[in-house]
Amino acid sequence: MGFYEKHIFVCENSREPGKRISCGWSETGKLRLLLKEKIKELGLGKKIRVNSSGCLDRCEQGPVQVSYPEGVWFSIKSEKDVHDFLENYILQEKIDAIQHLLVD
Repeated sequence: MGFYEKHIFVCENSREPGKRISCGWSETGKLRLLLKEKIKELGLGKKIRVNSSGCLDRCEQGPVQVSYPEGVWFSIKSEKDVHDFLENYILQEKIDAIQHLLVD
């Protein structure tokens, strides 16, 4: 396995007004920082890395993030979604419990 057990990329791309919707128009940056903070609080900062990314080209399903090495895509739009993601995907590995956050 790689350096981290999971590496999560959160799209924060912002397009010019009038162009198609983009992930950066939402509160993605705030939610990414919350996710990063909570992972550190859980003592998982050396195992799980959270980074912002440029466009992941899934704008219509956004805001999106992708977690590697699994390559699982999520759309996290609220603080509750961050909590659900942490509890069910990171801590318990119960991805079935957060189907509503998955992106096809």
